[in-house]
Amino acid sequence: MTEHPQHTPAQAVTRMVGHVLALAETWTAWDGKPAHADDRAYTPNKAIRRVADHLIDHLAELEARLAGETPQPDHWHASATTTEADLAPFTQEDLDEARSRLTRLARIWANRLDSLTEHDLDHSPGEGWTFRELALHLKESTYYADALGDLS
Repeated sequence: MTEHPQHTPAQAVTRMVGHVLALAETWTAWDGKPAHADDRAYTPNKAIRRVADHLIDHLAELEARLAGETPQPDHWHASATTTEADLAPFTQEDLDEARSRLTRLARIWANRLDSLTEHDLDHSPGEGWTFRELALHLKESTYYADALGDLS
């Protein structure tokens, strides 16, 4: 994973969320037909759920490792499952909720990452990716939104 030289790990996360929300602004026009990417189906609600779950999952990992704990494994079905709620229309209210939820999660990530030293980012405690690598991995959450794309 390569980091753009001018982008901090915090910016990687906040820019990812900005990208997702920019696409989500067009999803109130969704026709109700899931988009297919690889072997999975995506809807606006599912894309938002997956981005939020991904942010929460890795935030829980980061915080556990900083506390000297072993992270709890997640037991989500991830993008393999499409729920009835995922198939619901994506309304302006859903977009407002997504903006609030994802923007707040991105700020939590940015605040935490910005509080870490360069050494902490690259020599993170516990097993797994460094915290810098985690932030860069989270950038890949755009996949869920890009599966739907711009529906305007």
